[in-house]
Amino acid sequence: MNWKKGGGDGGVSKRWAVLLCLGSFCLGLLFTNRMWTLPEATEIARPNQSDEDSNKVAAGDCGSKKVQELQSYKDVLQGQDAHQDVQTLDKTIANLETELAAARTLQESLLNGSPVAEEFKVSESIGKRKYRMVIGINTAFSSRKRRDSIRYTWMPRGEQRKKLEEEKGVIIRFVIGHSAISGGIIDRAIEAEDRKHGDFMKIDHVEGYLALSGKTKTYFSTAVSLWDADFYVKVDDDVHVNIATLGQILSKHAWKPRVYIGCMKSGPVLSEKGVRYYEPEHWKFGEPGNKYFRHATGQLYAISKDLATYISINKHVLHQYINEDVSLGSWFLGIDAEHIDDRRLCCGTPPDCEWKAQAGNICAASFDWKCSGICNSEGRIWEVHNKCAEGDKALWNSTF
Repeated sequence: MNWKKGGGDGGVSKRWAVLLCLGSFCLGLLFTNRMWTLPEATEIARPNQSDEDSNKVAAGDCGSKKVQELQSYKDVLQGQDAHQDVQTLDKTIANLETELAAARTLQESLLNGSPVAEEFKVSESIGKRKYRMVIGINTAFSSRKRRDSIRYTWMPRGEQRKKLEEEKGVIIRFVIGHSAISGGIIDRAIEAEDRKHGDFMKIDHVEGYLALSGKTKTYFSTAVSLWDADFYVKVDDDVHVNIATLGQILSKHAWKPRVYIGCMKSGPVLSEKGVRYYEPEHWKFGEPGNKYFRHATGQLYAISKDLATYISINKHVLHQYINEDVSLGSWFLGIDAEHIDDRRLCCGTPPDCEWKAQAGNICAASFDWKCSGICNSEGRIWEVHNKCAEGDKALWNSTF
């Protein structure tokens, strides 16, 4: 190329060459700055982000709006599951509290030298197995005939009872305390009966009719420490029970954290001395003629593990009224417990439970209201069992 001072047809002038170089330099700077400019935050790909999500973000304001709508939808879904998550958390906390309560009860038992300590040795072999329900049959020293009538009607015995525990997760025990003079002839008679049948649950409680509230509290505290179950049932020893039907009723509420199941009632507060079910603390319930709060009748009721744990943890401060069913109901008044009223837990004796069984509506528990149990249960429970029982196949084929 020829360089000419004044320019010409065959070359480029010196002035145009300088301008061309300067322009090229500026274009180079512009291109370089563009290449090294950091991308905006919306252009940065997030980890694990799909191409579709990236395109939405890069779309500007419209894309941002869609992302916000998607997040709002996720929040709605999370809100729908919030209630179930809270219930799951409640059960987790209750399980931890149960372990703590068990440790406390064991420590007290060992320090006091109570007969419960031997039961805890049995629990070591049981381990952490989960059971469906624990049925505690409230009994007294003088009720040997009642216990035998139950053993030969609705309660499996021996190997069958062990099979029930292993295959169906159902624990059944007669609940008994000890006499005022522990180790006396009455206590030795219970020990001999237990060696024969092996179906007692001995608790640290002095037996007595006026101490039923304390016995109930000790039963639940001990049972929740011995066995990890969904439900803990208390039943009197003059009541007929269909175990499979009871299990089916309870299984419908197994996912709920705090459940109190029974035949709910609200009877009058009796303030006259000498009458049955007299309430010495009647003044706490207001003016004469008032009724009790709603609570389950004492013949049979069930509570979930969380409520049994609550009783165990707070047993030293829970007030005991003279009537045991009233006491239990009062313990759940100030907490978030769900009351379930199921009339299959309080059927009458034949013909009532018989008619219901023939109609396909089998009762879980049967007794006579006028006797607060089966009248003359030692003999009549056989009649109830023959006419109102669900049958052995119902128990062993059940899936509760």
